[in-house]
Amino acid sequence: MGAAVYIVGGIYVIALVYVTFFCLMQFHLLIVYKRNQIFGKGELVNEGILDQDLPYITIQLPIFNEMYVVERLLDNITRLDYPKEKLEIQVLDDSTDATVQLSEKKVTEYKNKGFNIELITRTDRTGYKAGALKEATKNARGEFIAIFDADFLPNIDFLKRTIQEFKDPKVGVVQTRWEHINQDYSILTKLQAFQLNVHFSVEQQGREYGNYLLQFNGTAGIWRKETITDAGGWEADTLTEDLDLSYRAQLKGWKINFLEHIGAPAELPAEMNGLKSQQFRWMKGGAETARKILPTIWKSSIPLGQKIHGTVHLLSSSVFLFIFTLGIFSVPLLFLINPLEFNTNFLVIFLISLITLSMVYYQANVLSEWKEESTIKLVSKFIFLFPIFLSLSMGLSLHNSIAVIQGWLGKKSAFIRTPKFNILKKKDTYKNTLYASNKLSTTTIMEGLLSLYFLFAIVAGLVNHNKMFLIFHALLMVGYGTIFYFSVKHAKYKN
Repeated sequence: MGAAVYIVGGIYVIALVYVTFFCLMQFHLLIVYKRNQIFGKGELVNEGILDQDLPYITIQLPIFNEMYVVERLLDNITRLDYPKEKLEIQVLDDSTDATVQLSEKKVTEYKNKGFNIELITRTDRTGYKAGALKEATKNARGEFIAIFDADFLPNIDFLKRTIQEFKDPKVGVVQTRWEHINQDYSILTKLQAFQLNVHFSVEQQGREYGNYLLQFNGTAGIWRKETITDAGGWEADTLTEDLDLSYRAQLKGWKINFLEHIGAPAELPAEMNGLKSQQFRWMKGGAETARKILPTIWKSSIPLGQKIHGTVHLLSSSVFLFIFTLGIFSVPLLFLINPLEFNTNFLVIFLISLITLSMVYYQANVLSEWKEESTIKLVSKFIFLFPIFLSLSMGLSLHNSIAVIQGWLGKKSAFIRTPKFNILKKKDTYKNTLYASNKLSTTTIMEGLLSLYFLFAIVAGLVNHNKMFLIFHALLMVGYGTIFYFSVKHAKYKN
């Protein structure tokens, strides 16, 4: 029994140290972020560029089965304030449903209005999104290429405000902040916005301020076409082709500028199975990109700080493996600790993780993003959302761990896009829509069983008067139970 407690305890401590290290690296980005806010020069004011001096831009719109939002997308893109004679729009529609007909109708409409717009379709979806971008870029006339996913609605001045960043010849990519047009739709969309606000403030801006490696987020950004070519072009050997090309470009010496002050509104997944498909793609693609790029990073001549932060960034999806391990091994540890009077002082590390993480999320949301209410309301909102966010993040750890393992093992899978349903207001619905999932996966069943597993741990802890893991197990039970409940509930919404 003594050996068992040290084996279980050792695995638990390793997982805890990894999670803590990850949180401390996030906290370091927060320090860099705050330091620049306090001592930096602030946002630079661009003087603007005269229309006659504006460069030629190609806008690429990769689409696959987006019948609910494709018309909205094209209407929005054609409203952008940019000279028609210096704008080319490529609609990259690989759809297998009525989306193609909707795209064709809109493209014809705007061609008749004088727009240089082209519908490009492929019957062979080789390479998925990366393949569509690669093929279209060969014929793109623009010196710069702006990319928007189907659910994005950039503001009218997007191009004129962002293109100025390319005055610096070393800048190869400009990425903007994602905004959320439906974040108040449900608790699910609120929590997604809660997490994404961290990435599009503390993480991205902190990396830029610290001169670390950033990423293009796949949409709402502009590439210098020369940068794409120089970095080797779009490749489809990972599910996160954007992250992959971002790193290859920076290792070639190109810079990525992140503009926190410029937002691009977009639609968040409104139902659980769509969110899970998005998470799976991001987590697996992150692991695939780490497997592909990390050796190159460490062989390169870039500074050590860039190597360390780049490594943590590329391994960020792997943190879910350790969160899952923490949960699973905490239950046997509950039974093994008391009989041997095992020293549990090491568990204070968990508090370090919790405190530093809460500070990162507080900055990104309360201080940087939420500005419409009183301080008391904002703090109350944060206190309400943060534990729910922690709980559901833990509940997604099994699902995301499977994705990460597949990524590290090199198991290939199709690019599953996240369906969008034109959800803008609370009255809008995704029920009985074409893209809603009705599949109940093995993973979902396991999530339900894990909720019961941690319910058992709570009861056992109370019976044995051991409350050491009580809050942790409660968060896990609620997290897995909620993920299971909504996965089943939302699977019923297919017509």
